[in-house]
Amino acid sequence: MGRTRRADETITREVDSGIAELVPDPDVPRAWTLRLNGTPQSHVDLDDPRHLEFEYLRRLGHVADLVAPGDEPVRALHLGGGGLSLPRYVAATRPQSTQQVVEVDAALIELVRGLLPLERGWRVKIRNGDARAVLEKAPEDTFDLVVTDVFAGARTPAHLTSVEFVELAARALRGGGVYAANISDGNGLAFAKAQAATVRAVFRHVCVIAEPAVFRGRRFGNFVLLGSYVDLPIADLVRRTASDPFPGRVEHGESLVRFIGGTPPTTDATATQSPSPPKGTWGLPAD
Repeated sequence: MGRTRRADETITREVDSGIAELVPDPDVPRAWTLRLNGTPQSHVDLDDPRHLEFEYLRRLGHVADLVAPGDEPVRALHLGGGGLSLPRYVAATRPQSTQQVVEVDAALIELVRGLLPLERGWRVKIRNGDARAVLEKAPEDTFDLVVTDVFAGARTPAHLTSVEFVELAARALRGGGVYAANISDGNGLAFAKAQAATVRAVFRHVCVIAEPAVFRGRRFGNFVLLGSYVDLPIADLVRRTASDPFPGRVEHGESLVRFIGGTPPTTDATATQSPSPPKGTWGLPAD
């Protein structure tokens, strides 16, 4: 199952959002990196769906590991599809989980289904549509995990960054569920601070995970924001992220308040898309 190719063959297709490339992993026979318009979006190992290559996805994988006891099934909603790395991971680590994926790019869905197929028996449904429009119609009190990982190019769309949007995600969660969002920011961290304030405006329990250099604004990178109405597994998250290949830091409580400073939450009226990464970030062309 899955695409066979020469070791050096990159597959290029035009999709709705531009140009998609499937770049073979030189070290793993049936693993691929999905790039959209030059930006790496996903890494998929067809033989080992438990392997999460990208550091921010490892953080989200930790959340998926801790959202329910043991390997019991969960209900998950993934806003943003890409190569479906996290849904594959959840399906492999929590058999019989029910997952829905929302992806705005219909041609990308077909490309991934055709060349990076899901395993038979996985309960993963993929729906074409805008993340917020689908979330507005999602049933209340349904999901254990709602993940927002949506990028237009290398930027999070503005309409997915507001208090009103996070409130929609909170409405779809069960009482003990977790909201998780992947964003990116760099120098100054105005966007990341505003997004942390936004999640805090909705959920009682919030934390933010990133590499120390990213937290200090020394390097552009990913932030994973978590929110819940119940206590988050902070100690386990700290332990797991500290042992990652690129160790992360978990800000919560008073340290998170200090990180946010006086930055107000983002609303629909003030929402902007995330900043563009500097040239050279994530393998983007330097000129």
